[in-house]
Amino acid sequence: MEEVQARAPGKIILSGEHAVVHGSTAVASSISLYTYVSLRFSTPSDNQDLLKLQLKDPALEFSWPITRIQQVFPESAAVLSSTPASCSVECAKSIAALVEELDIPEAKIGIASGISAFLWLYSSIQGFKPATVVVSSELPLGSGLGSSAAFCVAMAAALLAFTDSASLDVNQQDWQFFGEKELELVNRWAFEGEKIIHGKPSGIDNTVSSYGNIISFKSGNLTHMKSNVPLKMLITNTKVGRNTKALVAGVSERMLRHPDAMAFVFSAVDSISKELTSILKSPTPDELSVTEKEEKIEELMEMNQGLLQCMGVSHATIETVLRTTLKYKLASKLTGAGGGGCVLTLLPTLLSGTIIDKVITELESCGFQCIIAEIGGTGVEVKFGNSSS
Repeated sequence: MEEVQARAPGKIILSGEHAVVHGSTAVASSISLYTYVSLRFSTPSDNQDLLKLQLKDPALEFSWPITRIQQVFPESAAVLSSTPASCSVECAKSIAALVEELDIPEAKIGIASGISAFLWLYSSIQGFKPATVVVSSELPLGSGLGSSAAFCVAMAAALLAFTDSASLDVNQQDWQFFGEKELELVNRWAFEGEKIIHGKPSGIDNTVSSYGNIISFKSGNLTHMKSNVPLKMLITNTKVGRNTKALVAGVSERMLRHPDAMAFVFSAVDSISKELTSILKSPTPDELSVTEKEEKIEELMEMNQGLLQCMGVSHATIETVLRTTLKYKLASKLTGAGGGGCVLTLLPTLLSGTIIDKVITELESCGFQCIIAEIGGTGVEVKFGNSSS
């Protein structure tokens, strides 16, 4: 039986969130936490004319008769797979109706847009083939770590792996990468999926998830780069949901009230992002230079956090994380929109495991979730396997 698995990493913003909206440079990085999508086409002997979607984390399963999907997408969109197209308003309405028929528990209603993105990507790239798609993720949902982008990238990769637009070695059992052109195609499809979920995404999350490593971006221009510093971060999820739009609007209002002061704040953030990229890019010959770099990065993180406080996007829970990590002389900053969400703490190479355990214990006692991740790893990968099940 034909089966493929794809995995795509989440992301963090190392510096420049919020200020990027006002023309500053921001730096984003992939993290070693992944969303996995496995795709298995049904064989005639299965006697199942269904498209099934299993979501491991909310533990939900949905299925649709292929005939029902054909009604929603009258013209087979499978011919499109080489050129990503946007979901039309009519098509979006039909998909929404299809998703409304599902019995999604009220508490999990947030996943509806992800299911819509799945249906659109599946029928656009694979047409009307019965299959089972299983999704699992190491990324907490809705916490600013790019979980929806990782979902769209892994989904697009798995779906494209079985098309003519991908030249992959089906017999190789290990994880493998797409070529440059194919990767661009995966990224563009994922961006279309992100549009269904978010309306107007920046495209940064899906690009980091597709290509991996580190990206610096300023006024719409993205620059890919590889980090020469092996950074490890403690990511603390405060589990406080946040309203990104409201937070962004709040920063803009502060800018209108205090234009001169805020212009300096944004300019300082821009300098921090630029210095950070030059530190990450420069070669690291030995352990001493790694330690020196880590110390500089810690200072930049602290400065960036102070500027985010100036912008008014911190939160009581974020301050709790900062105070806790500061006790152990560790530097932290919020990542993403702020107002809750996640906080990054740099874990220096020479830091003892005992201290890391103490910090985590103390943070978890506040009800936070702690995850350790490496920064700037690979982007999306796929793996083929024949399953008899």
